[in-house]
Amino acid sequence: MALPRWWLILLAALAALAAAPEALAGRPYLGVYGARAGFPDHPVQEVITGWDQGLTWGSSLTSIISGLRPRPMLGFSTSKGWPNPQEAVTPQGIAAGAGDAYLIALNRAINEYGSVIYVRPMGEMDGWWNPYCAFNENGSPRSPAHSTRNFRRAFARVYILLHGGTRAFVNARLARLGLPGVREDLVVNPKSRLRVIWNPLGFSQPKRPGNTPAAYYPGDPYVDIVGGDVYKTRTNVGHFTAVEDLYKAHPNKPFAIPEWGLQGVDDPDFVARMAAFIKTHGRLEVVVFYNDRRGSEYDLASKPLSRAAYRRLIAPLGRRR
Repeated sequence: MALPRWWLILLAALAALAAAPEALAGRPYLGVYGARAGFPDHPVQEVITGWDQGLTWGSSLTSIISGLRPRPMLGFSTSKGWPNPQEAVTPQGIAAGAGDAYLIALNRAINEYGSVIYVRPMGEMDGWWNPYCAFNENGSPRSPAHSTRNFRRAFARVYILLHGGTRAFVNARLARLGLPGVREDLVVNPKSRLRVIWNPLGFSQPKRPGNTPAAYYPGDPYVDIVGGDVYKTRTNVGHFTAVEDLYKAHPNKPFAIPEWGLQGVDDPDFVARMAAFIKTHGRLEVVVFYNDRRGSEYDLASKPLSRAAYRRLIAPLGRRR
């Protein structure tokens, strides 16, 4: 009896490990976004919040973060929640300090948690559906407040404030970027506990020269982990090529896959490709499956072949704690 194609893909990856320039240095942490049933021993729990959520509306930041134990991954947008399209602050506004109250509150909440937390600010910034993208769906540029330059400055400010330090230290870092300072000391969140993820799509939408991942990159001093998302849909191609390009473009950074999943398809070959990627990329620190809510088109429970492949090929690769 012939082996299934996904087994052949995995066997080929395993055979290549001995000759690979990057032997697997350690297991990545596995995680899930959305419904958690069926994902035992996945320490990373991810949620994406809106701007100011946990400060001026919704549950407190402390409550949100503690609900994602043991390894939270907190993403946030600049809108008042998803899918509400109302933009609360522009990238230019963040760079200028208009969002500092939220960032300072988040700095403190991260410190209070006292353990490792991943923060994913303004993910998929090269996707037009996000309010902080520099371009519209048709490729036209948005206002100067949404330029890629202002995004880079905004991301750097987020990074500096979340990691914190004395007022003098923080303001010196901001001054080097031409950004206004803060008025108070911030608690220190070292890189060993706070891991800030810069996470473009790789397969930018819209595809145009100014909307590339590199155009949004704030620089190595303001990124702890580089991330890329990978999805299988009924029509898409090239996602693994795009994430491979991101991995190679930042050889000095740990890597993450903050979202991967299957949208409306049951494809165990795709799951096997992800297992092969995990096994052959030694800088991979965290991998999060996008499961969304129960019954959604992303729900792994509705995809029996992929679910079986996940349990057999992905689950054993994760670090438990």
